[in-house]
Amino acid sequence: MTNETPVAPVDTPAWRADVLGDGYEQLTIPLGADPDGEGTVEATLVRHTAGDPGTARGTVLYLHGFTDYFFQKHVAEHMSAQGYRFYALDLRKCGRSRRAGQTAHYVSDLSLYDAELHAALRIARAETGLPVLLMAHSTGGLVAPLWLDRLNRSEEGAGQDITGLVLNSPWFDLQGPAYYRTIGTAVIKGLGRWRGGMRLPGSELSTYGDSLHHSVSGEWDYDLDWKPLTGFPVHLGWLRAIRQGHARLQRGLDIGVPALILRSKVTKFMRRYGPAADVADTVLDVRQIQRWSGCLGDRTSIVPIEGARHDVFLSSAAVRDEAFAELDSWLAWLAGFTAKSTPAH
Repeated sequence: MTNETPVAPVDTPAWRADVLGDGYEQLTIPLGADPDGEGTVEATLVRHTAGDPGTARGTVLYLHGFTDYFFQKHVAEHMSAQGYRFYALDLRKCGRSRRAGQTAHYVSDLSLYDAELHAALRIARAETGLPVLLMAHSTGGLVAPLWLDRLNRSEEGAGQDITGLVLNSPWFDLQGPAYYRTIGTAVIKGLGRWRGGMRLPGSELSTYGDSLHHSVSGEWDYDLDWKPLTGFPVHLGWLRAIRQGHARLQRGLDIGVPALILRSKVTKFMRRYGPAADVADTVLDVRQIQRWSGCLGDRTSIVPIEGARHDVFLSSAAVRDEAFAELDSWLAWLAGFTAKSTPAH
């Protein structure tokens, strides 16, 4: 499953201590000149070093969303306890990977991420020799299936040993009134092509961030330079790439593996924080997630989680415990399904 994109090789991985502290290391993946003209770009692979490699049953590669980076240690530790070697990727211009002068999270085409995804997959597979489970959140939940579709349609795809996909509130459509997806999208495509650096007015709200961060109302501690409360500005060139990705997904993909989609049960769009923000998705329309999940092209399980936030694994303790229980149940099913589907040698 690979559509090879040239990247600088990482022959001898130079892992070093990560900002998450003991048990976490990071590796820089050089990607060369930025096709969008913002200097040299690189990605950062993070690995959780706990657990016994000799007893591991699989590898996880985790992908974050917009205005996000990997900081969810409890997800890594849960997956390690389930017998997985855990890796997470900070994409170019995101989190650990953003360099001075670069526009946070900006790409003009989502397929540009193939370079770091290919590289991260190669590194994880080389280090563990184990099948890979992809996990992705929000915008990462759009990037991952588009990449898998390209991978699955390539000649080398079958050799990558990817067994499943877990999506946490994936971004499958543009939320808001219907005209955003018709007239609005036409405007985005036009302006995004010629004025990609133009900011979308009114896109920065702190409702979700206020719900999460311990400095306001939440329980989570993370770097506000890498994940600001109001979110990063949305630029029209990036949003054009997102809408192109939405259109491709909605025409139907073939990701080649079963998928689990976890989402909140309800959406509550709010311009200011209130208690309702703690028990709903304040970022995406969960009805759109439900509607378009069938476009992944393989076995798909959709599980609404009562009381979940946009990132279901950043919900309150009882809710995220339920989400982990649903994940573990599906992983047990996936193990049996994969065993039955693997040809005997």
